[in-house]
Amino acid sequence: MVAAGNTPGQEPAEGMSFSDIWHILEGIPDPEIPAISLVDLGAIRAVTQAGDTLEITVTPTYSGCPATAVINMDIENALHDAGIANVAIKRQLSPPWTTDWLSAKGRTALEKYGIAPPNAAGPNRCPRCQSTDLTRISQFGSTPCKAQWRCDTCLEPFDYFKCI
Repeated sequence: MVAAGNTPGQEPAEGMSFSDIWHILEGIPDPEIPAISLVDLGAIRAVTQAGDTLEITVTPTYSGCPATAVINMDIENALHDAGIANVAIKRQLSPPWTTDWLSAKGRTALEKYGIAPPNAAGPNRCPRCQSTDLTRISQFGSTPCKAQWRCDTCLEPFDYFKCI
């Protein structure tokens, strides 16, 4: 969980703590990879209070991410459902998102979902059978941030989340 960006000495609107807000945000799945939360993806960078408005700073996985509007809507809906009336989403492109921001919990969730987590040398094992006998099928997968690989042991294709 990213704690940076919490306004010292000022709690969020409607009497909720910043911890409560982060807990709500941890429950919002990435729309393209629903096995991982936006928090574990590292896309939610800060939660701050500006007057009566709760500001959520979001860095998309890449600047042209087609899911950005859905992500923003999901954040606003979750916070509104929790009783927070005034929410502002701030888009932060610098520094750019990096796979280094994925949490350990997020990496584990990706693998359990069948997506090999990012590794500088490429996938080190099949997320299904754990074999290390792998072949790259295509540098591009189901989304721009993934590549397509195949396990030569179980013969199943799988996505690999590229290092960015």
